[in-house]
Amino acid sequence: MKITPNRLAAALMLASIAPLAHAGVPIDTIGGSEISFEGLVQADSSWYDSDLADLDGDAGDGNDHDHELRRAELVLKGKGPGNVDWVVGYDAKGDKWLDVNVGYDFGGGHGLTVGQFKQPNSLEELSSTKNNDFISKAMTTNTFAVSRRLGAAYGYSADDWSITASSFGRELTSGGAHGAGYGLRGTFAPIHDDASILHLGLSYVDQDTDADTLRLRTRPQADLAGVRLVDTGTLLDTDRVATTGVESFWAHGPLKLQGEYMHASVSRHDNADYTATGGYLSAVYNLTGESWGYKSGTPGTAKPADPARGMWQVGLRYDTIDLDDGTVEGGRMDAMTAGVNWYWRKNFKFALNYVQVDSERQGLSDDPDIIETRLQFFW
Repeated sequence: MKITPNRLAAALMLASIAPLAHAGVPIDTIGGSEISFEGLVQADSSWYDSDLADLDGDAGDGNDHDHELRRAELVLKGKGPGNVDWVVGYDAKGDKWLDVNVGYDFGGGHGLTVGQFKQPNSLEELSSTKNNDFISKAMTTNTFAVSRRLGAAYGYSADDWSITASSFGRELTSGGAHGAGYGLRGTFAPIHDDASILHLGLSYVDQDTDADTLRLRTRPQADLAGVRLVDTGTLLDTDRVATTGVESFWAHGPLKLQGEYMHASVSRHDNADYTATGGYLSAVYNLTGESWGYKSGTPGTAKPADPARGMWQVGLRYDTIDLDDGTVEGGRMDAMTAGVNWYWRKNFKFALNYVQVDSERQGLSDDPDIIETRLQFFW
């Protein structure tokens, strides 16, 4: 996998202005809208030690590593006029639209969003990408989260609970995901004070499958890997898929424990219905003592208490997914990830992960070890 010259040049140009960047750069006020510019650049590297699969996706090239620009996100945000806010985001690396929507705040915690936005399922997917606890999101999240679609959502949030209802269609980017559906998510924080946070959540998404086909597969906890170790193949007679998610996290001081379980039920025309499941448990500890925040049903990562020293985190995650059911032999995979994150000042992050994978599909086992690094700059 290569970094194209124009993308590399763009990343280097953005990095060169790092000393001048802050979180959200104000641009101007136009038509009563306060416009700001945000961005996120991530460069990843992965090294693989696999039993069978050539995980870099280039079979026979003799390499066992990848180095690539992972994201180059550019985002314009507007606040106002009045209770209106809007956002237009684009990922130059992925060549796809991100959040592109308009929101209206009715006051009292009520709000309406129209456009493309993340659908209301998966705590990890709804959390900020730049503050992911680990380099790769959990297999559960990458496989079952609906993520961004065009639609409309109504939400209500209070200090300790929230509810969101959404109706959606296709993805805005040409060639992206299709399938109309609806989603619901409710959250409750029975403990929410300066010392501790306990969050509980339940979500449900029901959607049509594109052209009555569905394929579930996932990478082995490495976003750059070119091979999926578990894969259902294309199921040709699917009607709808309904995904139920249960989520929770508990934070006390510098410690955060988080977990999710997701169950996808696929109705089929000519074959027995199919079920796939996945879940993860993780623990993250801020060695430098910073605590955790909470807003709109998702955890918030603190800024370094001492910008010159930065904030150090250590984390451990267990992740599992099961795509076997009946005659569908998609495979099973478990993974353990150990990680270290260093946030320096307002704009930089360095992450190091070690991943140990245990997978089996159609009687074949492949248990790779993976080392990953990420350099991140955001403003």
